[in-house]
Amino acid sequence: MLNSDELRFFLIIANHASLAATARALNVTPPTVTQRLQSIEQKLKLKLVDRHARRITLTDEGHLLAERAKLILAEMDDLQESLYSQQNEVAGRLKILAPLGFGNEYIAPLVMQFQQQYPKLSVELELSDNPDWSSDNSWDIIIYIGELRDSSLKLSRLAPNRRFLCASPGYVEQYGRPETPADLRRHTSIALRENAEDVTMWRFTETNSGTQEAIRIDPKLASNDGRVTKQWAMQGFGIIQRSEWDVAAQIKSGELVRLLPDYELPSADIVALLGTDLRARSVRTSRFLELMKATLAEQPWHN
Repeated sequence: MLNSDELRFFLIIANHASLAATARALNVTPPTVTQRLQSIEQKLKLKLVDRHARRITLTDEGHLLAERAKLILAEMDDLQESLYSQQNEVAGRLKILAPLGFGNEYIAPLVMQFQQQYPKLSVELELSDNPDWSSDNSWDIIIYIGELRDSSLKLSRLAPNRRFLCASPGYVEQYGRPETPADLRRHTSIALRENAEDVTMWRFTETNSGTQEAIRIDPKLASNDGRVTKQWAMQGFGIIQRSEWDVAAQIKSGELVRLLPDYELPSADIVALLGTDLRARSVRTSRFLELMKATLAEQPWHN
């Protein structure tokens, strides 16, 4: 019979396209992964994986094992949490999904602080600007920034977050400032492609009158990495639309200049998405949510 470590190991294989990718995820050598998989197959006397040149596919038995393993491990985690909850102790496994830039800057330090505070807890933090919310990944908490069009998950607001239009002082000196959203058609724009949003449609609301206007930009540069688009803007290559948390420091230092300050862009509040209501939520999830709220509500990017 397989133990829980072997089940978790096989689930990692099932969620990757190749054994080499599994090895990278586990930070081990490919032969180590191969040997451990062979050991599991020998123990079960079943073939679980078909190996191809650069990829793997699960056999019918492999699919069945992966599906049942998810259920078994989830039940084991719930049991462990229930046992520890009797003593109000934070333990078990916490899975968090967060945006790449914001997660690296603000969530990762909180994860380290939280795990050190509760040594019996293990935390898995995945950073991605193209989040996978599929049923294959049972996240306890998803940190989201941007327009949330459709979600059955519970939402908990962590911090307000405005969006600004910015460019470098050098760009403004060379090309001038746009005075209205329509002027952007004569400027060079930079797009950040994230969260499946329509990133080339920039929507504005005039602060005093409330008049709304939408401009379809034709970006000369685009990337899925916010650090790249911000760097391009700081180097004078164009105008960006970015979250306040990401550009507040550069605006304060003068590396970026805020444009069209009399117009508001759609807000992109920072929220936590959770799969359960408060009564069913685990102690570890609730405590980490409390830590994030206490830290992020003060908007540390203004410091």
